[in-house]
Amino acid sequence: MNVRRQKKQPVLPSQENAPGQVDWWLLALFLLILGVGVLAVLSASGPTALRKYHDSYFFFKRQLLFMGLGGTAVVILCCLPRSFLNRLHYWGIGLAMILLALCPVIGPRINGAQRWIDLHFMMIQPMEFTRIALVMYVAYFLGTKKGLVKEFTRGLLPLGIVTGLICLLLLLQPDYGGAAIMCMLVFFLFLAGDVKSSHLITIMCVLLVGGLALIWLEPYRIARVLAFLDPFADKQGKGYQLVQSLLALGNGGIFGVGLGGSVQKIRFLPEPHNDFIMSVIGEEAGFVGITFVMLLFAAFFYRCYKVALGQKVLRDKLTAYGLTMAMALSFTMNLAVALGAMPPKGVAMPFLSYGGSSLLSNMICAGLLLHYSRTSRE
Repeated sequence: MNVRRQKKQPVLPSQENAPGQVDWWLLALFLLILGVGVLAVLSASGPTALRKYHDSYFFFKRQLLFMGLGGTAVVILCCLPRSFLNRLHYWGIGLAMILLALCPVIGPRINGAQRWIDLHFMMIQPMEFTRIALVMYVAYFLGTKKGLVKEFTRGLLPLGIVTGLICLLLLLQPDYGGAAIMCMLVFFLFLAGDVKSSHLITIMCVLLVGGLALIWLEPYRIARVLAFLDPFADKQGKGYQLVQSLLALGNGGIFGVGLGGSVQKIRFLPEPHNDFIMSVIGEEAGFVGITFVMLLFAAFFYRCYKVALGQKVLRDKLTAYGLTMAMALSFTMNLAVALGAMPPKGVAMPFLSYGGSSLLSNMICAGLLLHYSRTSRE
């Protein structure tokens, strides 16, 4: 028999890069973590909401509202063309710096800091959205100006100046933790962006010396570090937060005291629905519950990492990687504070902690990663 061999049709670039479906595993994990977050806020916020607003469901209802806004943003981001997103880096970083500069001027002072802007219907924290803008700007620079990456003066110095200005604006609020997150984000992007090893070592030394100097210059930061080293030495003062967090985790044991049964959240644990929500989860769900949450996040970040690796364009690869690191750093720092592995800092747990700015910014990160998953190739 004379069988004709069909010629293999060449794949056109437009066909190869055509957007496909979103990563369904990533979407499922994202929705599952959101569900855990809703239950956590419902349980952790009740006593505080009743005491402050005479409504046990006050924070829960607002969290649902923020989740609705974030869900709308996720759907929009999944459908936007890539060309539109690629034009936002200058606008985003410019707007972020303006909002950061306005915080010390018009922002309300809460617990000695001015990190928010009051919109009357909600308080926004510009630092949360600045993370996204900085990632997109640095990824654009490293991805499109690759010839300058190896040069310090024309390549790294402009990025260092932008990052330094953002950190300075954060320190004026003051927000030492936010400045540390920005520096770590840029460092990890440099690490992935083929920056010279000698430059990376120099940057790391400068950041280390600068961080230690900032701690040394402020007595309350030194007190926090000393309290972290031995929190029970001043358990009613500087070590109070960490002691209450450890007591909550200890009360939980292996299987926890049951949903809604936390004692520490009533009047002992500060910010149980925000900074220390993992402590409440540990008390109510125990070691098993908190391990389950950590495994969920591990699987989520793994899918995010696969999305970044699957990008064909360097700029897209770095953007997806930077967005993943933005969420992973917040997760790591919040969990480390709850477990007593680092001094207390006001860093929210992604998707779990109560707060409009935190939830919206992290849902935007997830929405952008779902967008990039449409062009991810194994």
